[in-house]
Amino acid sequence: QLQLVESGGGLVQPGGSLRLSCAASGFTMDLYGIGWFRQAPGKEREGVACISRQGGSTNYAESVKGRFTISRDNAENTVYLQMNSLKPEDTAVYYCATDYRFGLCTLSKRDYGYWGQGTRVTVSS
Repeated sequence: QLQLVESGGGLVQPGGSLRLSCAASGFTMDLYGIGWFRQAPGKEREGVACISRQGGSTNYAESVKGRFTISRDNAENTVYLQMNSLKPEDTAVYYCATDYRFGLCTLSKRDYGYWGQGTRVTVSS
């Protein structure tokens, strides 16, 4: 059974860093596109970063470019989101997702059919 599990969220001060993990079971992550999304209270879920199959390409939302990095560890069947220089506006529940189809990198939530349960990130002093 396909499953995605996020971890690594928590409370961090502005300017700090966190690394989120998205561990997969039931499928080989490297064969499919993986996206990181976030949803703040009262807001729509938005795409943050994505990586295509076999790490061929990545893309980032403008709001996180230069601060966040998405990467894969194929041996661990895990995708990471390294978040640096965190800001209060990064506060949200972060989700990973897979298209489990074409392996594309896209920031549109409509392109993803399988989601994890989310991990909460709070950036506050």
